[in-house]
Amino acid sequence: MANDQTHLVRPSERKRETTQTPGMEREQAVRTPSMWAGVAKTEGHTFSGWHHHGAYESAIYVLRGRIRLEFGKRGKDVLEAAAGDTLYVAPGEIHREGNPDDEASELVVVRGGSGDIVTNVDGPAAE
Repeated sequence: MANDQTHLVRPSERKRETTQTPGMEREQAVRTPSMWAGVAKTEGHTFSGWHHHGAYESAIYVLRGRIRLEFGKRGKDVLEAAAGDTLYVAPGEIHREGNPDDEASELVVVRGGSGDIVTNVDGPAAE
C-alpha cells in the first residue's frame, strides 16, 4: 500500500517483500507510485535469480559486506561493491546480484520509476 505522506518507518514496521526475485531477504520501508525503498540482506555465497526492474532505476548502497552485480551480454559484465560503495542499475538492465563472501551483506536499495517493480527472467540476453 502506498503512503506518500511524510512519516517514519521503524525496522519492526518494514514489510518483508516476497514478490521480488528469490535469493535475497528484502524488507520494504517505503512504497509510493513512483518509488520503492528498503533494505536487503544476503547470506554468504547466495545469488538472486536473473531479473530486471522495468522502468525503475536503482541505487544500491552497501552497508556491510560485499555485493557482486552480474549484467550485460551473457551476464559477463561484473561490478563488485564493498561497504560504503553505491551501485547504479539502469532501467531495464537484466542482472542478478549476490554475495560472494562468507559474511552476510546488508544493502539499502532505492528505486525510482513506475510500473511493475520486478520482472523475473530465465537469464541474460545472448546478444
